[in-house]
Amino acid sequence: MAIIVEGRYRARLAETAQDLRKAQRLRWRCFLGRTAPDDGDGLDADALDAECSHLLIEDTRTGELAACCRFLVLEKGEDIGRSYSAQYYDLGRLATYDTPMVEMGRFCVDPSRRDPDILRLAWRALSQQIDAARAGLLFGCSSFVGTEPDQYADAFAMLRARHLAPRRWLPRVKAPQVFRFARALRLMTPDPRRAMAAMPPLLRSYLAMGGWVSDHAVVDRQLNTLHVFTGVEIGAIPPARQRWLRGTAQAVNP
Repeated sequence: MAIIVEGRYRARLAETAQDLRKAQRLRWRCFLGRTAPDDGDGLDADALDAECSHLLIEDTRTGELAACCRFLVLEKGEDIGRSYSAQYYDLGRLATYDTPMVEMGRFCVDPSRRDPDILRLAWRALSQQIDAARAGLLFGCSSFVGTEPDQYADAFAMLRARHLAPRRWLPRVKAPQVFRFARALRLMTPDPRRAMAAMPPLLRSYLAMGGWVSDHAVVDRQLNTLHVFTGVEIGAIPPARQRWLRGTAQAVNP
C-alpha cells in the first residue's frame, strides 16, 4: 500500500514492531484506559495481531498516531472461523459466502482529536485494501461505550427497524451474555435524532454504505462495550458513497 496523504494526515501500513506497539498503545487508551489506571505502558494486544495488517493514520506535522485499525483478509467464507468476530457470534451462515472477505477491527481515534478528515482518510485507505483483495464483504464489530443498553434504546430500536442483516447472513447467538435488542425493542418506535446521536461514528459510516447488523449486541465487559456484528456488501454500496470512499486523497511514494 502506498502512503496516502489528505490534509494534515497520512495513512500507511505498520511495518515494524514499534509501529504495532504504537497502535496497541492507542487501542489500550481508547478501549481499556477508560476503566484502568494508566501507567504509560498499557497495551491492547492479542494473538490475532500477528495475522492482521495494521492501518495507521498519523499527523504529518507531529508524527503522532491519530487513529488505527487492523484488518484481516479471508480468501473464502470457509475461513470465517479465523476472524475475531467468530469468537462472539455464530457466523456459520457466512461460511457459504463465495468471495473474499475483509474483517476490520480495533478501529479507534485518539480521544483528543475530533477532525472528520481522520475517519474519511481511514475509509479511503481501507477501500484500497478491499479493492486489492477483491473482497465482496467487509465486516467487523461496532462498539457502543459501556455495557448498559438502556442509554442506547433509540439507536438499537432503529437498528432493529431498518438495518438488520438479511436472514441468509444473520449471525446467531454465541456469546454467553447478549442483549437481544430485536426481540426486546420490537414494539418501540425510535426517535431518529436521538438514535443517530447515540450511534458510534464507525457504525454510522457502515450504515451510510448500506451496512447491516446482527439482531443482538454482545456484552463485552473486558472492553466495557456493547458491540454488534456489522457487515457491508461491497457491491451494494451506493455509487455516490463508492465515489466518496475512493475520494481524491494523494498517494505518495514512501
